[in-house]
Amino acid sequence: MFSRFFIDRPLFAAVISTFIVLAGLASIRSLPIAQYPEIAPPVVTVQAVYPGASALTLEETVASPIENAINGVPNMIYMSSNSASNGTVQIQVTFDIGTNIDIAAVNVNNRVKQVEPRLPEEVRRQGVTVERGSSSFLQVLAFYSPDGRFDDLFTSNYVTLNVLDQLKRLPGTTNVQIFGAHDYAMRVWLKPDRLAQLKLSVADVIGALNEQNAQFAAGKVGQSPVDQNQDLVYTITTQGRFAD
Repeated sequence: MFSRFFIDRPLFAAVISTFIVLAGLASIRSLPIAQYPEIAPPVVTVQAVYPGASALTLEETVASPIENAINGVPNMIYMSSNSASNGTVQIQVTFDIGTNIDIAAVNVNNRVKQVEPRLPEEVRRQGVTVERGSSSFLQVLAFYSPDGRFDDLFTSNYVTLNVLDQLKRLPGTTNVQIFGAHDYAMRVWLKPDRLAQLKLSVADVIGALNEQNAQFAAGKVGQSPVDQNQDLVYTITTQGRFAD
């Protein structure tokens, strides 16, 4: 038997055992160690918004073209989509364990960009986002004013300016979302009878507001064209010092 060979030669067996132990000690420093091994497959989330569209319209015009384009991306296991009645669609693409999430997100984004021209114009205007990680919640934080001095609008604006960016910078964070966010805005009420008298439509009013809602650069003081009597400043470079 094979074991009989080592029983009859104990010195040779001891040398082999010692060599195996030394080889293991020498290679233990180069062995990979994972303190937190990946046990969950990486996920890439695709989100799109189509205001005013029903769930069926979202499925036919947004979700279906994007799914057909993403299908077959390298290392993909499966994907699931959810079209809500509030005009939002969310597609989650799950990849094999060990897949580089950054490369997977780039591959999915390239597929989405290929099909984006075929999406409705309003969806393209809102934008289609591709994010790494699942949309599952890790933690929910609530902000409020204990004494009631600040309303919801102030609290929402404070969280947006001072807390949101700080949370997004945390390692491992893929997305931070504010529920019930209130933004400063202007609401305009229109009188249908007055619009009919002026022969205007709602689109005309929106176009006029967009035309007036523009920001222009104020320019620079002393920039051309300038008045002839205005003082000018020149920079002169010489090879040596000026004499008195």
